[in-house]
Amino acid sequence: MKKVTKGADRSDWGRFTIPRSVQKSIPVGCIYRDGIWKVAERFSRTWRFADINYAVASHEDQLNMFMAYSGLLNSLPADAVAKITISNRRMDPHSFERTVLQKEQGDALDKYRREYNRILLNRAAESNNLVQDKYLTISTARKDIEEARTFFARMDAELSRGFAKLSSGAWPLSNQDRLRILHSFFRPGWEQYFHFDPAETMRKGHDFRDYVCPDSLLFKRSYFEVGDKVGRVLFLREYASYVKDTMLTELSDFSRDLMLSIDILPVPMGEAVKDVQNRILGVETEITRTEQRQIANNSFSAGIPYELEQFRREAKEFLDDLTTRDQRMMLCDVTLVHTAGTLEELDADTASIVSIAQKHSCELGVLNYEQEDGLNTVLPYGLRRIHARRTLTTESVAVLMPFKVQEIQDTGGLYYGVNAVSKNLLICDRKKLQNGHGFWLGVSGSGKSFSVKEELTLAALSTDDDILVVDPEREFGPLVWALGGEVVTLEPGSPHHINALAMHKGHGKEENPVILKSEFMMSVFEQLMGADKLGPKHKSILDRCTANVFRAYIKKYEGPEPTLPDFRAELLRQPEPEAQEMALALELFSDGSLDLFAHETNVDMSRRIIGFDMFGLGDHLRPLGMLVMLNALENRVVENKARGRFTRIYIDEGYLYFLYQYSAQVLYKFWKRLRKLGGMMTLITQNVEECLRSDTARLMFANSEFLVMLNQAPTDRSELARLLHISDTQLSYITNADVGCGLVKVGGSIVPFQNEFPRDTELYRLMSTTPGEK
Repeated sequence: MKKVTKGADRSDWGRFTIPRSVQKSIPVGCIYRDGIWKVAERFSRTWRFADINYAVASHEDQLNMFMAYSGLLNSLPADAVAKITISNRRMDPHSFERTVLQKEQGDALDKYRREYNRILLNRAAESNNLVQDKYLTISTARKDIEEARTFFARMDAELSRGFAKLSSGAWPLSNQDRLRILHSFFRPGWEQYFHFDPAETMRKGHDFRDYVCPDSLLFKRSYFEVGDKVGRVLFLREYASYVKDTMLTELSDFSRDLMLSIDILPVPMGEAVKDVQNRILGVETEITRTEQRQIANNSFSAGIPYELEQFRREAKEFLDDLTTRDQRMMLCDVTLVHTAGTLEELDADTASIVSIAQKHSCELGVLNYEQEDGLNTVLPYGLRRIHARRTLTTESVAVLMPFKVQEIQDTGGLYYGVNAVSKNLLICDRKKLQNGHGFWLGVSGSGKSFSVKEELTLAALSTDDDILVVDPEREFGPLVWALGGEVVTLEPGSPHHINALAMHKGHGKEENPVILKSEFMMSVFEQLMGADKLGPKHKSILDRCTANVFRAYIKKYEGPEPTLPDFRAELLRQPEPEAQEMALALELFSDGSLDLFAHETNVDMSRRIIGFDMFGLGDHLRPLGMLVMLNALENRVVENKARGRFTRIYIDEGYLYFLYQYSAQVLYKFWKRLRKLGGMMTLITQNVEECLRSDTARLMFANSEFLVMLNQAPTDRSELARLLHISDTQLSYITNADVGCGLVKVGGSIVPFQNEFPRDTELYRLMSTTPGEK
């Protein structure tokens, strides 16, 4: 093992030279185009890896994650040093203003943008206001860059497989990204000015370190000065005999700018076993000598000293771990650097960090007279220049768990609340998901409608997307009016009409429009007559009549569109008695008192924000109205696609579609087509258990990449837990949860969140559905 450590130490130091400038204090010799750096006599490369929901997982899931992480550590090569780095940095205010805050547009909605910006700024001030990144840096001694590239290409594939087993991911960083890490540390608060162009740098003859180095760098006995800040490097001096898996996350969650690194040097198995066997042999030899001295002194009753007996037992256990439990010997260093504005603040922060370690029976020490070597160790260069190694097994290293909870902070996304675990803002851009469709679930009074309105409002204020709302309970009208939209009231006696058989000409480009309309009419008659009464004969007649009614219209898409009276007349022309039966069922809605959807559309469907108020339809007309609205929305999305506009659709009481087979199928097909048409749908419902009785609904739930779950009824919780594999710990966040609090599923991440909206705002009064608060 001495050979391993000696070789690693020599390559970490290289040839010593006194730095004559701040740039020379950065121990990076040269950088290559693919993100590989030459540091001392080693080559290094850095990967960013994603966090996982370790803190909110069940005990069984945590054990599986722990074993998967141990497997990842076991896969690290013995001829390289791995450095796991957790970096905390303050959120850049300029970046926050550019990517999160609403930009004023000079219109009537600016008063709401200013109000929302005040809310977001207050939430950011109350949160940790930290951005936490996690990196893995691999460094190795190789003969030349070509050998290094071959090695890192192999490591890239192995790390991708290893992190995939953890439901995480690892992405290699470019020179731009690696230099940005150093720039954020050496020049905090100036992130918006960072720019590095390799071609421009070479053309001007500049040094790449010019773009990241601080104005000054001075090392003292127990701290260092960097620019106008001070910093200190600490190291883990003493380990407890039992370390909790939360210690590392508690250290890294300290609300200051800091970096924490774990350096791992795997020892080849042969050398590790030989080293432990030599230790055991040495102990046995010492025990034998002790026994001989006792015999020589006629002390026949004395036993083996406790320290020797304990050392022998621990050494044998260590050897058993290596030979029978698939463990590896690893040399580990833990270092931490934190910065502050003044030396007094730095001392206070150091005391707080040390107390966190002491709570776990560990001891952090200051690297006196080694601050520069410690800084070069903790930063993700790929170097290890301090001698504070601890010999550990794979499991002992894995206990220093770098994972806690997944963060959702998409650039340019919308605000959805605060992470209940890390207290960081949840910023999500649903458009970046493979399938941005989503569900909002919660019992009555859980804040479901309010939460949906909040997303709708943010989308209206910060994007130019078209927004269409199907509102069966008359809850969205005031908000739609306030945002400059149009509310269309659909009820008997209303002057507004929407043609149930409307068809946009864009339908014919990708799919047969007659087939789509035939399936739509089957779903209509399923609701009119009942699913059990719509047999094969009825379906054949409906398909025939649909083709007859639309045959002339789809040739040129000119002239008046067919209407329900036209369809009923076509049914009456058919000789089968089943056709007469269906014509009679349709009469009430085509020629009778409920003919709201039997006329040509006279609603301006070109408005950017439209709310369709369907509260007055009643129980008989509402199921048909929901289907007609789906057809109208599809026509609008097809038209928007031709205009290059994105469409957001919100449908309240979505469970109504899952009460009938064909209604669910029509919704599901539109759900699948909408993404290709440049749209995104959100279904809102409180009847989760009722929805999940439909196989179509279960499929839509399982395939949805965005899901907001607020307070749930016990039966709904159990159904969601089985469908989405939610742990008991995560379920606690939707059990008797406060209003606006719960879980949000974004892609493969399920994150607990809190979202308390200030009541003394105009936006709250517009979005609230609580009686007396409007």
